[in-house]
Parts: sequence; structure tokens; C-alpha cells
Amino acid sequence: MAGTRIRNLLVGVVVKEGHALLEEYPGDAWRGSFLRAIGGGLEFGETLTEGVAREFREELGVEVTIRRSLGASDNIFTWQGVPAHEVVHVFEVSAPELDAWPLDERRPIADQPNVAGWWPLASLAGRDVYPDGIVGVLAALR
Repeated sequence: MAGTRIRNLLVGVVVKEGHALLEEYPGDAWRGSFLRAIGGGLEFGETLTEGVAREFREELGVEVTIRRSLGASDNIFTWQGVPAHEVVHVFEVSAPELDAWPLDERRPIADQPNVAGWWPLASLAGRDVYPDGIVGVLAALR
């Protein structure tokens, strides 16, 4: 994630009843907990949409439909004292399993200490939510 290489990050966003589906990362010695749109890195040889679908399959066991691209942005930051740069590709996704997921339920992410769930859009102000600018994208999907 950090160093001199630029990482392609793919994230999928879903808004339901004024809530956004996000992943919560626990705090550590370096920083407190934060939220991030669900996704991950692009793998060699796959398309952007294939990558988003794979990430949802791997992390939540859900097959998503890619509804549309919502654009891309640079995410330039420092992680544990090391500069990092991601190009973030954002997609609106949907799936019947996500529609049926209760708003008050948190689910573990496969092989991670993270959980995914629905967070009220109104509660995101003042929270660390990544990638940068994603709260505005989510608000536009209401």
C-alpha cells in the first residue's frame, strides 16, 4: 500500500434507506477506527468491474451487479509515516443479498478483523471515512 508505487483501488458503494454499506477497520496504536467503502486492490489481468465483483465475493460472499461507474479520484496520504498513493475507482453496485441485509446487522469480513454493515449517512460527518470524498458520493446516491 505504501512506498513509491501507485495502487489501483476498487470500491463498491450501496445506499439503502439513508444508510451506506461500509467496512469498519478497528483502531490500532497508530490511529483510531475508520470506515471504508468495500473493495480492495486490482489484480493483474482483471478488469475494474471484475475486480469489484471479486472483492465483494471474497469479503462478503455476495455476487454483485455493477450498476455504473461513479468515477475515479486520487487518494494521496501517509500510512504509518510512509507516503502512499491510490487511484480509487468507485462503482455503484447492487445485489439481492444486500437488499435483504438488515440495517442493524454487522458481518465479519472474511480473513480480516473488520466488520461490514450499514451506517446512517447522517452519522458520517466528522468520522474518518475513506477513500477521501466518498461521503459526498454516498450522499448523492440517497
